[in-house]
Amino acid sequence: MINLFYRCTLITGLFLSLHAWSEQDNKNAIDEAMLVLDSFMHNFNLRDMKTWSETLNYPHVRFAGSEVTVWDTKEEYSAIDIFDGLASTGWHHSAWLSRKVTLASENKVHISTIFQRYDENNNPLKQYQSLYIVTNKDGHWGVQARSSLAP
Repeated sequence: MINLFYRCTLITGLFLSLHAWSEQDNKNAIDEAMLVLDSFMHNFNLRDMKTWSETLNYPHVRFAGSEVTVWDTKEEYSAIDIFDGLASTGWHHSAWLSRKVTLASENKVHISTIFQRYDENNNPLKQYQSLYIVTNKDGHWGVQARSSLAP
C-alpha cells in the first residue's frame, strides 16, 4: 500500500514538473496569445470591424451554437457588421471573466475562456464559456478559431 502511494506521488510529481516545464517553455507564446485576446476584446468593444478583424488569423473559423462559419480573408470578415444585432439585445460591451491555457506550443495556444456581456449600465446580460485558438501565422499572432454557444 505504501509502495503504491509513493508511486502515485512520484508519477504526479513528474506530471506536474512536466506541465510546469511545458508552460515555461511556451511562455512567450502564451504571453502573445493573451495580448491577442486583450486586443480582440478591446477592439470588439470599440465596434470597429476593421481593427477587430486585424486581431484574427485567416482563414478564421467560428463555431457558434450549431453553426460553423469560415472567413477566408480579413476583407471578407471586416465586411460584416454584427454590432447592430448585438446592440438590439441590450449589449453595450463585453469582458473576459476568466482565461485558462489548456494547450500550448511555440506557435499555437488553446485558451478556455468565460466572457460576460453587459448593458450600458454595466449590468450583466449573459455569460458564455468558449474556446479560443490563437496562432502565430507568418509572424502574426491572431485568433484562428473560436467556439462558444453564444449566438
